[in-house]
Amino acid sequence: MLDVGDGNRVYRETCGNPRGKPAVVLHGGPGSGCSPGFRRSFDPAAYRVVLLDQRGCGRSTPSASAYETDVSVNTTAHLIADLERLRRRLRIERWLVWGVSWGSVLGLRYAQTRPGAVSDLMLTGVAATGSNAEVALLTRGLGGIFPEAFGRFVGALPDGDRDGRLAAACNRLLGSTDAGARERAVRDRTDLETAIVPAPRSVPRYEDPVFRSGFARTVTHYWCNGHFLGEGDERVVLRDAHLLKGIPGTLVQGGLDFGNLLETAWRLHHAWPGSELLLVEEAGHDAGAPGTKDLPIATTDRYAARQGVS
Repeated sequence: MLDVGDGNRVYRETCGNPRGKPAVVLHGGPGSGCSPGFRRSFDPAAYRVVLLDQRGCGRSTPSASAYETDVSVNTTAHLIADLERLRRRLRIERWLVWGVSWGSVLGLRYAQTRPGAVSDLMLTGVAATGSNAEVALLTRGLGGIFPEAFGRFVGALPDGDRDGRLAAACNRLLGSTDAGARERAVRDRTDLETAIVPAPRSVPRYEDPVFRSGFARTVTHYWCNGHFLGEGDERVVLRDAHLLKGIPGTLVQGGLDFGNLLETAWRLHHAWPGSELLLVEEAGHDAGAPGTKDLPIATTDRYAARQGVS
């Protein structure tokens, strides 16, 4: 556990070769937490892999699932500072950064603001801008494709909130003093998530009330605050893509990823000198799905070989 301040302790683990090429995995959500499966995309003889649970989720404490947890100290700037604290603690000069879904936004902004700390970038399920337009797509925009889950999500909101910003309305419910109202909002929010991915109707982690509440609260907190990218430009990540020049990067994107449309990854690729875009036409958002799970392995093998690590 790494003490990162503000009363937060972040869970982290390392695996693989202590003298291998350093890499860090940034999970999605925000609020999903890391899982052992991420290790499988790295050759343990060639890599020193660092996994962590970002603030408020997984094994990090305090959990965002607790009503009394202060989520105001959980922002993109806090997460970037946590990464730097961890990198210095492990005495790593530069590491490969693998960002998954939301982790791709975090990884991109980390590389843009700390380019000297990043040797390579691998991004899967790319959600590159964190913009209000992307959030609107993930809620109202997909209502016509997933009407049942969307109908329950909107139907749980107060009448006066159903035509406005849905993420903000949901966030207000998740902050309610009424525990029952909070739990109903959590369930409707996570049901919409499983519909969009798409995933089986019952996903074990969403049946865990601690995970379910923490995820819903964290992701909605970020959604209604422009993912804390700041500077008055919600597309700052695309705007600053030129800052990635000199950092090798691979984007792996599913052609059927409804939550993160191909246009974003395509625009990022064309604005980022030296990047490559690998499209898996029949894949969705799940980086571990058939057709996409082998590409991260091939990419990390290639980056290790380029550095002469085997």
